[in-house]
Amino acid sequence: MPYFVYKVSPNLQLTYLDTKERYQEARTLVRELRAQASPDEPGEFRLIFAHQQGEAEKLLSTPRDERVIGED
Repeated sequence: MPYFVYKVSPNLQLTYLDTKERYQEARTLVRELRAQASPDEPGEFRLIFAHQQGEAEKLLSTPRDERVIGED
């Protein structure tokens, strides 16, 4: 399965950037994009592992539950 690289804007607008077959290539691309990005530029760069582009977009646009550390 391929790795899809996206830019995710604060309003969850997804911008497709590239597809890589190997994790190392996708990780390197995302790190380069993050290093080149302006601190004033909103959004973040993400990579996602999925069967196809539609599945990747669905996974990225689904809100994640807050991570709970420890017990209350």
